[in-house]
Amino acid sequence: MPSVLPLGDPAPADGVLPPQVLDGVEHRNFGLYVHIPFCAVRCGYCDFNTYTATELGGGASQDAYASTAVSELDFAAVALEASGLPQRRMSTVFFGGGTPTLLPAEDLAHILRAAVGHWGLEPGAEVTTEANPDSVTPESLKVLADAGFTRVSFGMQSAVPHVLKVLDRTHTPSRVPLVVQWAREAGLAVSLDLIYGTPGESMDDWRLSLETALSYQPDHISAYALIVEDGTKLAAQIRRGEVPGIDDDDHAAKYELADSLVSAAGLNWYEVSNWSRTPDQACRHNLAYWRGDDWWGVGPGAHSHVGGVRWWNVKHPTAYAGRLGAGTSPAAGRETLDAETREVERIMLEARLGTGLEVDALDAVGRHAMAGLIADGLVDPAQAFKGRLILTLKGRLLADAVVRRILPD
Repeated sequence: MPSVLPLGDPAPADGVLPPQVLDGVEHRNFGLYVHIPFCAVRCGYCDFNTYTATELGGGASQDAYASTAVSELDFAAVALEASGLPQRRMSTVFFGGGTPTLLPAEDLAHILRAAVGHWGLEPGAEVTTEANPDSVTPESLKVLADAGFTRVSFGMQSAVPHVLKVLDRTHTPSRVPLVVQWAREAGLAVSLDLIYGTPGESMDDWRLSLETALSYQPDHISAYALIVEDGTKLAAQIRRGEVPGIDDDDHAAKYELADSLVSAAGLNWYEVSNWSRTPDQACRHNLAYWRGDDWWGVGPGAHSHVGGVRWWNVKHPTAYAGRLGAGTSPAAGRETLDAETREVERIMLEARLGTGLEVDALDAVGRHAMAGLIADGLVDPAQAFKGRLILTLKGRLLADAVVRRILPD
């Protein structure tokens, strides 16, 4: 969740959505995202809408946050009903941040219980929280599992101390196997998040991180290339020459190594940066984003999408709490996507998935581009013959370029 909000139209104070959101609602899943904007330390590469205790000041207490989030859940339930949407149980819930587990586990459980009270959960629903390795205990993970959480995604990032130091991560590598064990003992599925391309990270460093993560037998691995965002501490360090810059060729080589090692360990890629041990262990919440389902985003700066209407909340926790305290929508703005924009976004997102994109969904320009993409080794020719555009490893490395070639004029 980047910290800079987009521009948009004014959002109504009552949160009611236009009638178009009813079109095709029976074919869309409904999920919930809960943003917890608190961190113990702001990582130097992070551009998300997060705050440390010293940055917040008055009026945005972590102690009161669970109650404030529940207020938005109450608001959401009224707004969705007033919009004429049918009651739908949640298929996925995702607590992200920030560091959700900086809040007491019982606070997270309280928010989840309130959401379930409004909408219920589909049988077998996926309920995930992100966590830092140093922000959980065996007891807190047990509280989460007992409350209905099914999955935890740990921000491991690296197994190499000097890489973690550049990223301003606060945990030590030795902490990760402990928290994985605790999560499994609590009955939670485990995902590990890794970052590659950190300034000063060698190929041997990256190999060690991958092999170490895989030795813990996670159910899911995410591996993201480090992106240096303007305005971050890391961007300033690179600009001043204190650390080396980002090398695209280095990123490509490290991605290829990740795919090789992770695939050899029995996990299969299902999205450019994500691998799961079985299809059922893919992150269904993220798949809902990529497939255009509906979700309500709770929290400051959180984004929501229902039926082609997208909106985003005010950024600062104090302003967010103030709006809900006044009984008005916390949304800062919203946009209604036209059919062309929705189709372009669908192509952009589905092309990155392991299940690919139906060739018949492309216009004449996109279909004409297929021959060139196959010749360039970017698209699997056998799958293209069957009518699906599925990226090769080389295609995944150049996914954005592939998308540009198949998009409508």
